[in-house]
Amino acid sequence: MPPSSPLRGTLYVVATPLGNREDLSARAIRVLGEVDCVACEDTRHTGLLLRGLGIETPLTSYFEHNERTKGPDLLKRLSKGETIALVADAGTPGISDPGFRLVRDARALGLRVIPIPGPSALTTALSVSGLPTDRFLFVGFLPPRAGARSETLLELAERRETLVVYESPVRLLATLEAMKAAFGDRDAFLCREATKVHEEYLKAPLSGLIAHIEASEHVKGEAVLVVGGAPEKPPASEEAVDLIVKRLRAEGLTPSAAAKEAARLTGRRRRDIYRRILS
Repeated sequence: MPPSSPLRGTLYVVATPLGNREDLSARAIRVLGEVDCVACEDTRHTGLLLRGLGIETPLTSYFEHNERTKGPDLLKRLSKGETIALVADAGTPGISDPGFRLVRDARALGLRVIPIPGPSALTTALSVSGLPTDRFLFVGFLPPRAGARSETLLELAERRETLVVYESPVRLLATLEAMKAAFGDRDAFLCREATKVHEEYLKAPLSGLIAHIEASEHVKGEAVLVVGGAPEKPPASEEAVDLIVKRLRAEGLTPSAAAKEAARLTGRRRRDIYRRILS
């Protein structure tokens, strides 16, 4: 059975709806109504949510530009035994927002940090993308400048995992075009305005998503892009392996070291390359 009131001196990390208020759990509603304070990104936004639920818990702002000054105050209040709920404007706090710093510092002080799980844009998009979810890499927001964004994508081009990226509506088209330039025309998925009135979910090659956004009059709401990982490369031919081994041995590598490096470069098994070297 859940406790009748929150544990004293505890930071609750509370997931709130991405859009649809019906996604807020009964436990989250109870905790938000019983804590001493709710720390939120935007007091106006969270205030609307709480008032709609009939909750009158005091609010305090905690966001990217005041976290260094506000964080110590919240930690002091927690240390004195108060209970605080940390929320984001939407979804789970600490995922691509400053909430993780408060959690980190609270744990460093030995304070209780309790999750109240619920909606997350990351898992929401993955679950309906139709792309592999057994292994994925959460990239978060890419650099806003075009050069740095392209460089980051090129670094990710060989990753085999499904990639998950957050993006703002103003940079969405530029990011899709940069992805196609770095990755080729891979399968991808667009999740925008999830669970809201104008929610949009579209799976297509990157070129198809680009065409869709270009044809859209207005693109609103932050998006989640899910992109397939790099395709598996076929193993190199035996002739190519022999040339690589010859170069590595000329550089002074031992047979064992040359076999290990050649395996990394070619996708061939190290044991087979080593036997080939010895023969």
